[in-house]
Parts: sequence; structure tokens; C-alpha cells
Amino acid sequence: MTGLGSSRLGPAERAASLDRMAREEFDVVVVGGGIVGAGAALDAATRGLTVAVVEARDYASGTSSRSSKLIHGGLRYLEQYNFDLVREALTERSLLLQQIAPHLVRPVPFLLPTTHHVWERAYFGAGVALYDLLSLQMGNSRGVPHHRHLTRRGALRLAPSLRKDAFTGAIQYWDAQVDDARFVMTLLRTAAEYGAQIASRTQAIGFLREGERVTGLRIRDLEGNTTSEVRAKQVVNATGVWTDDIQELVGGRGQIHVKASKGIHLVVPKDRIHSSTGIILRTEKSVLFVIPWGRHWIIGTTDTAWDLDRAHPAASRADIEYVLDHVNTVLTTPLTHDDVEGVYAGLRPLLTGETDETSKLSREHVVAHPVPGLVLVAGGKYTTYRVMAKDAIDAVAHGLDGKIPESCTDRVPLVGGDGFQAMWNARHRLAARYRVHVARVEHLLRRYGTLTDDLLELISDKPDLGKPLSGADDYLRAEVVYAASHEGARHLNDVLARRTRISIETWDRGVNVAQEAADLLAPVLGWSKKQRDREIEYYRKRVEAERASQAKDDDQEADASRRGAPDIVPTATP
Repeated sequence: MTGLGSSRLGPAERAASLDRMAREEFDVVVVGGGIVGAGAALDAATRGLTVAVVEARDYASGTSSRSSKLIHGGLRYLEQYNFDLVREALTERSLLLQQIAPHLVRPVPFLLPTTHHVWERAYFGAGVALYDLLSLQMGNSRGVPHHRHLTRRGALRLAPSLRKDAFTGAIQYWDAQVDDARFVMTLLRTAAEYGAQIASRTQAIGFLREGERVTGLRIRDLEGNTTSEVRAKQVVNATGVWTDDIQELVGGRGQIHVKASKGIHLVVPKDRIHSSTGIILRTEKSVLFVIPWGRHWIIGTTDTAWDLDRAHPAASRADIEYVLDHVNTVLTTPLTHDDVEGVYAGLRPLLTGETDETSKLSREHVVAHPVPGLVLVAGGKYTTYRVMAKDAIDAVAHGLDGKIPESCTDRVPLVGGDGFQAMWNARHRLAARYRVHVARVEHLLRRYGTLTDDLLELISDKPDLGKPLSGADDYLRAEVVYAASHEGARHLNDVLARRTRISIETWDRGVNVAQEAADLLAPVLGWSKKQRDREIEYYRKRVEAERASQAKDDDQEADASRRGAPDIVPTATP
């Protein structure tokens, strides 16, 4: 990759970015470090614009780390005759699989059981055939296998855990999946490679104005508790469920309103469901996915209105039982609460419509100019982030003087993606050279792509970092260090919840690995012993609060319990 700078997002790079934000005027400042904000930053930077990004918490800490982790066309949108949305999403799926992020996005099969012999198979079959057909339009290769029809016996060979009396046959089709938080962080690293200045834990607290025009932001560095101003020709509001809050900082009534819809997911061990394929089930409101996830299954999701704490949406006991009840209708051995390793809840940013049911609100996106100098982008879905970003920066370009090049992000691989296949083919040689088991090299390649060299060099310099974490042995100690030195992690929770998925993949939710991980992070982030102890204590309290909330019967009680954990302690606190 021939960018303009380094893709590293370490402590020194954050400090340098904040310094430049205080001194320079940018073409565009993006508010929000989720999937859309990250995409907008990359789109702008690869058009040659100067870019700054501010995020009030950790990158992808909102909706963008709490999704179903699928890159998909949205099969159910075909029933709503929303062919354009499905076609657009399938085009993006193909680009992500084959050009943009082959190291992060990979195909995943799903089994769609049918319960009626003739009409349902014909109905679903026509839908899946159309899904495949739409994915081939505009000259794109699908990137995934074609669907196939299966008898009940054929389906049971793939998924022995399905109850024989629960279905008559099935259709298997393919979509794709991704670690959503890792993808966002990689997008931001790619934007940094092309010159973007990026800082997490940096909150937008107001707008700079010249008359009616927005000319920048007032920001607060939440780590150092200092405020400064960032001047910009255009500002992009890409804050998802916080869209209305940012609009209020401008004053006046906004043009776009976003409603939050809560979706929860359960994580269970792989051995609880015997299947070599994912499963998709229809529910009375939407669909339920059983998604392969390493040594686990992710099962979800729900779709209910949420107007409580948006920073920490809580899953209630009722939410968990809803998911268990629906998946158990097709399983020979029902799942119980005791089978649940992890639970997470996220909020979809839906554009408000005429209905009170969030499952019927729009997933399409809108770009608007609430006031001169401010572009707002909202709605949409994870898979189509690049289109949303392009449309937002097209609006920015319209507001800038001079001719701005067209978007080129459909042809820009993310860091770690260029040359990935060749490096994957050489994985046995890499394993022998660095004396690391090939399974570990494969794990690293699927998370870092060609940046795996960085991790292997770390291990070569400090062999102790090549050991797995005690109590979370899917991950190497080097990955914790790298999360802080290169990937923008500022706190223990950033590492256990988003740079890795230890917080949902272990029975103790990562509590037992907290000490070891904090010890690895401390020298990279310059923590004192006092700060290290605070980080561990905060993490434990967060887990306790989440567990307590998941035992409550409704949203209000769950929200009250989840709020019991304090917010993260800034490293600059004495």
C-alpha cells in the first residue's frame, strides 16, 4: 500500500493527531468512529482531502461492535420488494469478500428450513434464487457458492441437531461474516495510512460558527480533560443513534430523526449445537440467525424499541428467553440459560417513519445538510457502509470549492488485505520460520492479514508474547500488546470487548484474564500501578453490572442494573 503515512494508531499517534487538530484547518472533520464515520474518513482521505476523526469513546464501541457480524444482502428485504437495497448490499458483499477485505470477510453457509412440502419450498426457493441472481448483476462475481435445495435427510446430515419433526426440507445459501469491531478499526487504520488524523476518547461538545455556517468543532480530550477547537471547511455527523444529540448542538430542529432499536445476541459453545452450517429461522417479527463463530455460535437477534441508556444498552432476562425459546423450537436438545457463555446488546439507528414498530422502520440511509458546513448521514446497515460514506463525502465535496475526485474506495484494499492470499498460501513456511504452530498463524492471518508480520516480529523479539493468554487461549499475549501499540486501544475494556472478543467468548466474561492483560498493556500505555488496578476493577464491575442486568425481567430494571457500573477511568486521572 502506498499511503501518505503510518497506519499505526498508538498513544504517540493519538497525541500527534490531537496536536495537529488544534493547529490546522481540515477539509473535513468526521464526528463518530463507528462503521460509517470510519468509512467516511477513508473515502475523504483517498480523495485527497485532509481529514480529522473524533470519537467520544472507543472506536466501534456503539452499534458497530454489537451487530450480528454478518455482511449480507438482507434476504428478508426481498419480501418487502426492496430489490434496490438488496442489490446494493450484495454488490458491497462481493467487493468486501474479493477486493477490499479478503482477510477480514469470509463466506458463511446458512440452512433455511422449510415446513411445507410444496408452496414454501417454491416461495423460499424463488427468493433465494433471486438473491443469487441479484448478486451477479452489474458484472460482479458472487464470491460465494450458489444455493442448493436439500431433503430433510440431506439437511440433517449438515445439521444433526435439528428436530426431524420441525421441518420438511431446507435450502442452503451463502452470505458472509466479519468481526465488526475489528473491521472498523482496520478501516480507520487505512484512513490513517492515507493521512487522516484520528483520536478516540475525544468528544464533540459544540460547533464553531461564522454566522449560519459551521466552521469546525469544540472538542474535549476525555483522557486529559482538556478542550480545544478544530477548524474545518465541512463537518460530517456520523454518530448513529446519537445523531439527534449532535444535531441539538447546532441548535434548531433537525431534518433527520433516528430511533434506536435494540437487538440482543447470545453466544454458546460450538458443541451445544451439532451443525456444520449456520441456520436461519423465521420468527413472527423477523428472522433469527444461528451463526458459526470460531468455537462458538452467535444466536440472535431481537428487534425492540429502546429509549434508555444508549451507551450501554442492556439485555434483560426476557430478551434472553425470547431468543432461547425461538431457537429451541427446532433443536433436539434445547438450550438453557446455563449454556449461555456471553450476551451482548446493540442498537440499530433506524430512520423514524409512520410506524411505532421498529422492525418496520427504514434501513435505508439519508444524507442531509442541516446547516451550511454540516453534513449529516444516518440510517443504513453495516454492509452498505461504503455507499453511505461515499454519499456523505459527495455532499462534502459539493460544499467545498474546487473539483474533488470521485470516490475510489471500491478499489482500495484495507491494510492487511493487499497480498493476503499469497501470504495465506505461505502460512506453513511462516509458521516454520517463526516457530509458531500453523494454527496460530492462520488465526493471526484471519485477524490481521499481511500485518501478521508485525505480530510475528513482536513474538520473535519477545518469545513470551507468543504464548496464549491464560484463560483465553484463542488469543496470544502479543495481540494484547499490539492492540495498544497499533490499534488504538486505550483501556482494558477496549481490548477484552473489541480488539478481542474475550468478553463474550469465555464463561467468566474475561474477568480471569483481566490481570494478565492489564499487565501487558501497562508499559505500552504508561499506566501506574494505581491506574492498572483501576482498569481491572472497572472491568470487573462492568461484568458484574451486565450479569445483574441480564437477570432482570424488563428493560427498565435491566437498564438500572447496567448503569451500576462506573464509566471508564481516564488515564490522566491522578
